[in-house]
Order: sequence, then C-alpha cells, then structure tokens
Amino acid sequence: MTTTDTDKHAPPREQVHGTMARLGATMADRFALVVVAWIAVVVALGAAAPSVFSSLAGAGWQADGSESVQVRELAQEHFGSTGSDALQVVVHSETHTVDAPEMAAAIAGVTGILDADSRISQVVQPQPGMTISPDGHTAIVLGGAGADPNEMVTAAGDLADPLAAVATDGIEIHPTGASALWSDFNAANHDAMIKAEMFSWPVTLAIMVLAFGSLVAAGLPLLLTMAGLVASAGALVLLNEFTPISVWAMNFAMMFALALGIDYALFLVVRFRDALRSGASARLAVAETMSTAGKAVLLSGLTVLVSLSAVLLVPAPAVRTMAVGIMLAVLFVLAATLTLLPAVLGKLGGKVNAGSLPYAKRQEHRSPLFGRWGALVHRRPWPLAVGALGVLVLLSIPVFGLKVAMPSIQVVPEDAAVRQGYEIVQEQMGAGVPGTLQIVAAAEDADEVARVAAATEGVATVSPPMAATSGVGTPDDSGLVLLQAVPAVDPSDPALAGTLDRLRAELPASAIVGGAPAENLDLQQALNDYLPIVMAVILVLGFLLLLIALRAPLVALMGTVVSLLSTGAAFGVAKLIFQDGHGAGLLGFEPQGFLDGWGPVFFFAMIFAIAMDYTVFLLSTVKEHYERTGDAVAAQVEGMAHSGRVIFAAAAVMVGVFFSFALAQPLPPKEMGIILGVAVLLDAVLVRLVLLPALLRLTGAAAWWSPRWLRRALPAISFSH
Repeated sequence: MTTTDTDKHAPPREQVHGTMARLGATMADRFALVVVAWIAVVVALGAAAPSVFSSLAGAGWQADGSESVQVRELAQEHFGSTGSDALQVVVHSETHTVDAPEMAAAIAGVTGILDADSRISQVVQPQPGMTISPDGHTAIVLGGAGADPNEMVTAAGDLADPLAAVATDGIEIHPTGASALWSDFNAANHDAMIKAEMFSWPVTLAIMVLAFGSLVAAGLPLLLTMAGLVASAGALVLLNEFTPISVWAMNFAMMFALALGIDYALFLVVRFRDALRSGASARLAVAETMSTAGKAVLLSGLTVLVSLSAVLLVPAPAVRTMAVGIMLAVLFVLAATLTLLPAVLGKLGGKVNAGSLPYAKRQEHRSPLFGRWGALVHRRPWPLAVGALGVLVLLSIPVFGLKVAMPSIQVVPEDAAVRQGYEIVQEQMGAGVPGTLQIVAAAEDADEVARVAAATEGVATVSPPMAATSGVGTPDDSGLVLLQAVPAVDPSDPALAGTLDRLRAELPASAIVGGAPAENLDLQQALNDYLPIVMAVILVLGFLLLLIALRAPLVALMGTVVSLLSTGAAFGVAKLIFQDGHGAGLLGFEPQGFLDGWGPVFFFAMIFAIAMDYTVFLLSTVKEHYERTGDAVAAQVEGMAHSGRVIFAAAAVMVGVFFSFALAQPLPPKEMGIILGVAVLLDAVLVRLVLLPALLRLTGAAAWWSPRWLRRALPAISFSH
C-alpha cells in the first residue's frame, strides 16, 4: 500500500482554530518528538545542575558605583588587598597571650595556611594596638584579598576546616569578616533550603492528590516542575561562566518555580479533564485546554517575568541575579507547561484519571460549592467587600512603622565559626571593631582626615595612616593613604548610619569612606531609593498586561489595585513578626528589630507576581463566560464556580510550599516563607475569592466596557473556546 493510500484511509484530523489551540494540538500530535527534545534539554543542562550550589557566586551584596565599593577596590589595588573582603582569622586563648609559644605556634599555623592559598595576596601579622586585644589574649591574622569578592567567599569556606584544625584545647581559631560571614550565611541558607524543599515535596504531593483525586494527575505537575528546575539549574551554571550569578538565585528559584509550576499545571490539567468529560477526544481536549487555560497561564507567566524584570533596575549584583534566577526557572517551567504537558496529556487521554480516589469520580470542573459562594457574593457584595477590605487595611497599617536594614550577625547560627569569632572580637576589643570603617584619602590630607575622624561623634578610635604600596611592599605613586576608623557601636546599630553620614560630610573632599558596614548601608540606601521606582514599573506593566489581555480598562485597573492590598497586608504581618518579634518564640528565631533590607524590593515583586497569577486565573475565566453569554452577572458567578476550586487548590499548594520554609533555622528563608505564605493566603481567600468578585458584581457590565478606539488598538485576545 502506498503512502497516498494510507493517507486516504486515515481518519480526518480535527480542525482547531487559534494560535494556542494549534500549539496544543501540535504538541499532542508530536508526543515522541516533544518528549525526546525535553529529555535532551534536561540531560544536557542537567549535567551541570549538580554543581549549581558550589559553582554560583557567594557575594554580590553591594551597590555598584557606591563610595564604599570604590574604597574596597582602592584597598585591593593600593593597600595590600586589605579591603572589606579580606579574611580575618581570630586566634583566641583564655590562658595564653600572644607572647606564649602556644599562641605563636597557632598564629604561625594560620599564617602558613593563608600563605599557601593563591587567593590570599599577603598575610598581615597581628599588630599591637590594632589587631591584638589589650590583654593580649586575642589576635587577628589578616589574609589580603587576592581574588574577587565571590572567590574570597569561596576561599573562606574552603579554608574553614584547615584553619579549625590548627586549634588546640586551649586555643580557638575562628575565621570572621565579611567574606567568612557570607560563606557561613550562604551555607546555612543552602542547608535550610534543601531541608525545606525535601519537606515540601511530600506535603505538596498530598495536597495535589486531594485536589486532583488522581495519582497520575497529581504526579504530572511535580514531574514537569522538576524538569524545569533541573534545566534552569544547569542554565544558571552555564550563565555563571559569563557573569557571576548569586547562589541565592537558585535558592529562590527552587521555591518559587515549584509553587508556580504546580499552579500552572493544575490549571491546565483541571481544564483538560473537564474537556474529556464533555466528550472531546484527547487531541481536541488539549486544544481546548490551551485555547482557554493555556492563554491564562501564558499571560500569568508573562506577568511574573515582567514583575521580576523590574528588580533588574536595582544596581546590586546579588539582587539582580536572584531575579534572573527566578525568571530563568519560570521560563523553563512555563515552557514545559505549554509544550511538554500538552504532549503528555494528549498521549494519556483518559488515563490521566488513573489511580483515582473514590470521590474524584464525582468531581466536575464546575464546583457547586464555589458556585454557591459566587451566588452569595452576588447577593451580598457590599458586606463582603467591606469586610475583606477592612481586614486587609487593618493588617496593612503596621507597614508604616516597618524598618529595614541589611542582615546582622544574628542571621547565622550561634555555633557558626564566623559568629563565634565576631563575638570574641567584640568582647576583647570593643563592640565596633567588627564593623571598622576604612577611609582612603590623599596623602596631603592624612593629618586632617585623622583629626576630623577622631573628633567625629560615634568614632571610638582611628588608626595611623597607612601609605599606599605596590605589590612588592614598596610605596607606590598613587599619593593615597588608608585609615581605619572603629565605630563606638555594633555594626547593626542604627546609630552607625549617622556616624557614616557625619564622616562623609565632615572629612576633606579627597576622603572617601568604606568598609563592610558602609557597603551594607550603601546597599540599603540603593534599595530604598529604587523601591518606589520598582513598584511603579511593576504596577504600570502589570496594568498594561491585564489591559492587553482583558481589553477592559476598569477590570484591568481593579485587578492591579487589589493586588496591592494583599502585598501591603503581607508586609504588615512581616513587621509584626520579624521586627516586633510577635511569635518569634513559636517560630524559633531571634528578631533583629527590622526586616532584611532586600525584602521590600524583592518580596514586592514576588508577591505582586503571585497575586496577578490568581488575578489572571479568575478574570480570564470570568471573561470567558462573559464572552460566551454577554451577561456580567452570570459570568461573575460562573467564573467563581469554574475557577474557585482551582485557585483554592493552587493557593493551598503555594502556602504549603512557602510555609515549609518557615521551619528553616536561618532567618532569610524563614522571612521568605512566612511573608510569601501569608501573602498567598490573604490574596487567595480575601482578594480573589471575596473582594475582586464583589467588585465585579458592583461594577457589572461596566467592568468589561472598553472604548472603541482602544479595542481597535489592542490585539484581539479571546478566552472562550
């Protein structure tokens, strides 16, 4: 039989219309090709994935172009690499002083280890009056930074065990300083994130089984999300070869992409099963799913990417690359949801319900429970809207007292070497020594700089000026000097910001001030400065995306504005917990008295992205029914009936994933998990299932009105099949 004869007797292929519908049908028709392509991608990128946490950068917490970064670079170039990223090794004994043979041997051992590492440019021995405590029981050996800040963080981690081996029963050895802090900080957070992920997977699977009622349907989103995460991890390692990517990028990506990927798959699988129940073939069910839910998922993914792209405006490498990491993970998860998932669903067909629980056989896409809820919102919009709005506003009020700062030493465990060294230095040498400020100035201004710095309020002591040297230790021709100014307060004390401002205002024009605490304060200032810009960009772009997709200005505006409410309420709760310490004992952490400084910028983008995710799910479903019937009332009720259970289940998955990170010991993952979990809970329950449906009821058909000129200008996007 010829090929022509075979084609002549083949069953006619069902015709599908619309770009997304054709995409779904094509994926279903090309199952083998799609699966092989994804296996190739996952294997190729996955080969690099196991090294993701060891390969990515550990530093980058700086404001590019700031005065403090200039000081660090000058210290690296002209002052023996004694900048803020140099390694500081504390040698301490309760029974021996630096003159004792035992202490001398320990210092020599530390010196030998530092000397042998190519990343250490030079070793500066302990000096009386500067790096030796008054009682002689504590000394600091300084290892100059001979590599970039990221490599110095890695060096601190690599040298931790060899340095610890030098310690004896009577002598303690503790690496400390900024590089050691970030090394221990990143390690503690990595371990916490992995433990939280391992805990969240079974919790997520249990929620998925309850939501889907089918083991196969519940397992699909997890497998697809895993494929996306493995691919994104490998991609981050490859990208790191061209530009340093913060290790935090993968930490955030793991959590966010898991929650978001499951949401997307949940929306598609539920719609696919409904299409099958309506009698469609597997191929047509995939096409219908992609034509409706697929569009919503694509729009949601674009909204997430747009929200996170605004964070790229902040001139801080770690913050930018965290956004890049999440965006990359979302891209891969979104690609898997829109290509691999339709292919698998088309192949499975009715087998997607395999392993169904008894109650699942009675499940329908339209939930009678949420249909009744939608009808209740229709009958009582004012009381429900006012009640939800009141709760959200009440929870948002504490935001006006929110304080932010860069993490203090309290974010690392008490048994971490860097914290122990930090506390010993404070006990033996003074509270401000770990936060020593560095001043670089012209040599002719050295005496004036020393005099002004010593007289500045908040400065405890000032070291003699150090002349700039060449790489071989001889004076260079830069004409610069370096002075060390020790503050009178702990580096995390808010008073230090005032001391820094006074120094910069009163010192001669040639002087610039840096050091680790100054870098933190400059970064915090940059974050504060860019926060309103990032917020404005996110709100405008979010509104424009909704406007393009829904073609209705009022509903796009409502969807954008109500997303602010859950964001404000989440930060209000964050203030009560992490700044004021309410529930700190229950959650197992020591409050710092502020929220970590990168939180407002980054969490705003993430919370708004999640909020818009649910906005798209709800409004796209309502619009689908409005396009079909032209009845705004019926569309509001039916939109709730068809999307309510999906939103509720998706929120349950996200809350389960995020709250699992609340179990982490380090503070940053705990902040992240609780803030995002609270945001999702408030947004799904009060905003998407109460306030926004009530607003749709109150505005009626006006919500979907659009002027003729705008309809002509916008692309014709429809959510009905």
